[in-house]
Amino acid sequence: MKAVLIFILAACLFGIEAGAQKPCSSTNYRLVRIMKDPALATKIEQFNQLSLTGRVDGVDDIIRIPVVIHNLYHYPYEKITDAQAATQIKALNDCFRRLSADTANTPSYFKPFAADVKIEFQLAMADPRRRSTTGIVRKYSPVALWQGDDKMKYSTETGDDAWDPSSYLNIWVCNLDRVAGYASVPGDDPRKDGIVIDLNVFGTSNSSGYEMGKTAVHEVGHWLGLKHIWGDTYCGDDGIGDTPKQAGYNIGCPGVINVTCGNGPYGDMYMNYMDLTNDQCMNIFTLGQKNKMRASFLAGGPRNGILSSKGLSMPLIQEIPLPETDPKWLKPQLYPNPANAVMTLDLNYDPRWMGKNIYISNFSGQVVMNLTITSLSQTINISKLAAGPYILAAKKDDGESIKLKIVKL
Repeated sequence: MKAVLIFILAACLFGIEAGAQKPCSSTNYRLVRIMKDPALATKIEQFNQLSLTGRVDGVDDIIRIPVVIHNLYHYPYEKITDAQAATQIKALNDCFRRLSADTANTPSYFKPFAADVKIEFQLAMADPRRRSTTGIVRKYSPVALWQGDDKMKYSTETGDDAWDPSSYLNIWVCNLDRVAGYASVPGDDPRKDGIVIDLNVFGTSNSSGYEMGKTAVHEVGHWLGLKHIWGDTYCGDDGIGDTPKQAGYNIGCPGVINVTCGNGPYGDMYMNYMDLTNDQCMNIFTLGQKNKMRASFLAGGPRNGILSSKGLSMPLIQEIPLPETDPKWLKPQLYPNPANAVMTLDLNYDPRWMGKNIYISNFSGQVVMNLTITSLSQTINISKLAAGPYILAAKKDDGESIKLKIVKL
């Protein structure tokens, strides 16, 4: 019953978010995670209380966060370039330091609340083993389209494991289905910690409404404890004193005062990074949001470990780990075919075939041979089969199947 309720809740929330021009599934993700692990609600409340009572001690020092980008690609053209990664890091720094030229567009009546958050981001120089790194991990995956279910965060699911989240901000960049991104819940399982961004909206891009890399800015806001500005409910409360209440999210770029929930005379702060307007419209974090995010780094806060991270220190080992080798093809290859005795089924593109069963049937549908896949270059001995045509079939847990015609000479 609990699983059914989680599914219904997720479907409803996803429907609300998907209607927006810039869909963010962090609200959906957070509520589902809390339903699965109720203790998370207590951790979130503890952080909320910490953010009300503490400050990152009067000193407004700049906090620098080491970043690792896990780029999961299926096709070669999905590999992000160093230049593209640099545009995303620049977008994060410009927005969190209030350096973007478009901050001039913040309405005059909201400018007194605008903040330089004094948080900066830099690609990691040293990995968790203190080896030299570029801060970018590019990894082939047989998965062509990912869901917002965290599987991209696990090597066992053909994704890539998180680096120690007490020392790094993990950003997974992959081809996401239907959403632009989402963030983990502060205090949740460290293996899930970080943000996930769709390939098409990472860094500066040609995607309409997402051109300036601000999807990641929005998701990092969530990662540092911010809620959506409308409090994720009608006229809700985001817990920040200087963000006006508003009825719900805005899309596009309103450009006019929109009074809702008694927030006159100036109306919605639709240009806030935690609304869902177009990148070209977003240009402000408030002083209250700054205090909430920086409170994440207090002793006892979910991001305190970042302050002692070695991710931006000189590496102790200069050797950079070698990248993984890409597969030669992206689907099963069977050769030779026709064959007299032995065939090879090459499944190197997807290690999830290991342990699955292969069935060979005649054209009457009768299974004449079966075996378990024990190697990604699986040898199949057909010497005992009568000459003629057959069908080779296999199926994986995710529903992908193989159905090939083979000919025994």
